[in-house]
Amino acid sequence: MTRDSDLPMLTSLTAGGIAGITVDMALFPLDTLKTRLQSPSGFFKSGGFRHLYKGVGTAAIGSAPTASVFFCTYDTIKKISAKHIDPKYVPIIHMGAASIGEIASCLIKVPIEIVKQRQQAAVEKLLPLSICRRTIETEGFLGMYRGFTTTVLREIPFVLIQFPMWEWLKAEWYEFTKEELNVIEVSVCGSLSGAVAAAATTPLDVAKTRIMLAKKNIHSKGDCAKLRTTSMLVHIYKEGGIQGLFAGFVPRVIWITLGGAVFFGAYQATVEFCSKC
Repeated sequence: MTRDSDLPMLTSLTAGGIAGITVDMALFPLDTLKTRLQSPSGFFKSGGFRHLYKGVGTAAIGSAPTASVFFCTYDTIKKISAKHIDPKYVPIIHMGAASIGEIASCLIKVPIEIVKQRQQAAVEKLLPLSICRRTIETEGFLGMYRGFTTTVLREIPFVLIQFPMWEWLKAEWYEFTKEELNVIEVSVCGSLSGAVAAAATTPLDVAKTRIMLAKKNIHSKGDCAKLRTTSMLVHIYKEGGIQGLFAGFVPRVIWITLGGAVFFGAYQATVEFCSKC
């Protein structure tokens, strides 16, 4: 298994891109079910169990560049930091690198998420480019970044849990077996860390979905206030209690548990393939 700190940038880009698109294509129906369960219109009005691959084209376009940007940033920061920071601070390096990687990837992820989730929840029945054009015409270019802050607030806690735990599990596994981890073992570590992170960050994921799908009157200050993260969380709690904050919990955890295995497995397999070329 190639050490992460030794990965060339091109390998990180390639491995991250392949891992991202593999997960999105394989597990897309679970993502759709999760989105519809969190939709303000309700599960069945948003499509129920029908057309579970609605929006898959949009996801396919964005998954590879999003994952590539994340892993390129993550691996580069780890590589640079490892030369200047004491090894005992390795978990902090992993958390910082993952956080910066997520912020960078959100520049691509958020517009893709807005279009994809509106397709999934049947809020819009237009083609992706039409959704983009309508959003920009009514809300301006920043409309394509509605929910950016909430997405970042979801992603940073997620990676602060997932990536240090993933790295820790790999290190402990190595210490126990004294052998380099294979693809399946890396996948198991990714699956376990993803499940814990997904469960803990579900309320922020619900808030993000609601904000992206909300019908907004751009001339109303009240509507703008409701689209803030804290206001949305309070609204969801008043509307549905704890159950409302954890809407879509089961498909989200299953999706990310399976996705963690597929994602990190595909990532590691690609890294090993590239290292042999």
